[in-house]
Amino acid sequence: MPPRPADPGEPPPSGAPAEPPDTTPLARLAASYGVATSYRPSPDRTVAAADGAVVAALAALDVDASTPQAVDAALAARERQLAARLLPPTLVHWGGGEPPAVLTALPDGTRLCVRTEQGESVDTDRVGLRTALQDLPAGVHALGATTPDGRTADAHLVVAPPRLPTPPGRTYGLLVQLYSLLSRRSWGMGDLGDLAELTAWAGRALGAGFVQVNPLHAAVPGAPTDPSPYRPSSRRYPDPVHLRVEDIPEYPYALADDEGDVLRTLPEHAARLRESVLDKGELIDRDAVWELKRQALERVRAVPLGPGRLSAYWDFLAEEGEALEDHATWCALAEVYGSDWHRWPTGLRDPRSAETARARAELMDRVDFHTRLAWLTDAQLGTAQRSARDAGMPIGLVHDLAVGVHPGGADAWAQQRYVAAGMSIGAPPDAFNSRGQDWGLPPWRPDRLAESGYAPYRGLLRALLRHAGALRIDHVMGLFRLWWVPQGRPPTEGTYVRYDADAMLAILVLEAARAGALVIGEDLGTVEPGVRETLDERGVLGTSVLWFERDWEGGGRPLPPERWRANCLATATTHDLPSTASRLTGDHVDLRHRLGLLTRPLVEERAEAAADASEWLAVLRRLGLLNGASGGLSAVSEEAEIQAVHRFLLRTPARMIGLWLPDAVGDRRPQNLPGTWDQYPNWRLPIADAGGRPVTLEDLAASPRLRALVEVLRREGGDAW
Repeated sequence: MPPRPADPGEPPPSGAPAEPPDTTPLARLAASYGVATSYRPSPDRTVAAADGAVVAALAALDVDASTPQAVDAALAARERQLAARLLPPTLVHWGGGEPPAVLTALPDGTRLCVRTEQGESVDTDRVGLRTALQDLPAGVHALGATTPDGRTADAHLVVAPPRLPTPPGRTYGLLVQLYSLLSRRSWGMGDLGDLAELTAWAGRALGAGFVQVNPLHAAVPGAPTDPSPYRPSSRRYPDPVHLRVEDIPEYPYALADDEGDVLRTLPEHAARLRESVLDKGELIDRDAVWELKRQALERVRAVPLGPGRLSAYWDFLAEEGEALEDHATWCALAEVYGSDWHRWPTGLRDPRSAETARARAELMDRVDFHTRLAWLTDAQLGTAQRSARDAGMPIGLVHDLAVGVHPGGADAWAQQRYVAAGMSIGAPPDAFNSRGQDWGLPPWRPDRLAESGYAPYRGLLRALLRHAGALRIDHVMGLFRLWWVPQGRPPTEGTYVRYDADAMLAILVLEAARAGALVIGEDLGTVEPGVRETLDERGVLGTSVLWFERDWEGGGRPLPPERWRANCLATATTHDLPSTASRLTGDHVDLRHRLGLLTRPLVEERAEAAADASEWLAVLRRLGLLNGASGGLSAVSEEAEIQAVHRFLLRTPARMIGLWLPDAVGDRRPQNLPGTWDQYPNWRLPIADAGGRPVTLEDLAASPRLRALVEVLRREGGDAW
């Protein structure tokens, strides 16, 4: 059994002396910008952050702390700035709650004017503040303040509902990586047509309440393309590789007008790609799939849009505005200059430069192509969500928001003002990784976000929630703080930088409430004290995974089901973990051994994994969850155990139960094996059965093993669904 990961930031254990605060000029300067100078890798141990990391983080915030003299000057300037500041750039008011303290502390006689999103003006003073705030609609409003002595200040005022509603009743759903779900109609990888079919079937035939998918964000093109959905070019726009080409309304007309018969031959090539994966056991080839779809989409685009379709396209362009124009411009420039904007001609590295404007005009045909693709993909996402709701799903699609973007991609280019240059996010050393982690993703600057009223964050959430019943936030702890690693330095030489969690959460709750959607926070691993409680207070669900739910304060034994939290999505595994079959059989240890990833002797790793599985199986037996398992004698070991694991999840009060779709057919292979790159085919495997044979969507629908597991969920879930 592995040790519990520590929670940096925990107070020292009872009786342990508290660490004295660091009052050096550098520490005071760093604290004023939310940059940490120390962290706690364990409750009884404080580690000082490297001075170089603190200096680099401040430099990324345009603060010079390179010398003691520079620190003194920057600290004096910062203290003067804060002393003179009337209002912070963004304020939060939770509906029904107390007014922001900074407003009640304003001098007597201060006049306040709020210009709402809806265009209305509300004037008040401190006396009428509470009533005025209660009457404001939810939104991000403009706030102005004028003191009796003539000082003025402007700020963004976020008015958010106090919390999101809990899920309607209790429900279960499927978790799947879309690319891995091939049907006999897809072109070599799962697509949005397959997703619509899956939601319709799962809702109508299986009684599922949701389908959670991997991030569908736009990837950075390359040779080969990085297949990870968690290192995208853009989080705001989906990748057109997911399009079902034949479902585009203009496709039949393009096929009829195709004088060169290119479109007629593409399905044959697509069939060969599909068969290579399903019948020959080859890996999913995203680049080959995209090349075929790109050729088809070029010809589909040549078909004029009808009046209604053209109006819908124009509406989409108007709604998305500059953000879509930037994304499409980056895509067009990447076709000419490559997919890392840092290597483009100097003038093109600035999205607002005259050179970029000229290049956009010259490449307008390609810009229009990429805006068209964004529109088509958005439309098919909408179709998939409508399919889910039409099938009776109370939630429908659960989309996934990656924690960051590729440094060379479209978002990093378009949002340079909001990105901390020279920094990458990751994780500090912990019990599982003594070297820490560097994820290669540039962080947002908290100061610039606040100055803009969190505009890019709002736009991102609004786009993702447009066709979602819920949104999963990867590494939700990033709303509170992120581990910044200076470029070129190991992750051990990083430091934490704080964000205004109140504002980040308020924007999240506001946009989710507007969309009528739930929010699920991925809060696994190292979580500082108070984070889970704060998220729960605002209605953000957590994530609980069976193998990690232990009574860490009582000896580390499996946590009884009744002690699990209710406001969570409970699952047996995730895309980053071994499948349940692999965990029960110990296959995951053998896989890591074959790849040379074990840090201890194989016999020790096997023994620990077997003890872990045995301990959980003993719990399942003690609770009577292995009794009466279906499937006959041949299934009493593995299949019955997997059913028992899900019976256990049903015993918890969790409001959402997630079934990892590969678990339903006994797949032993993880979709992603953290710590590997080319040693393992991460993000390129189709769903397979226990023997490693790929399983299509049609096979899933006819699978007795899947039906038996779903019957456990439906029968023993009782009236909950």
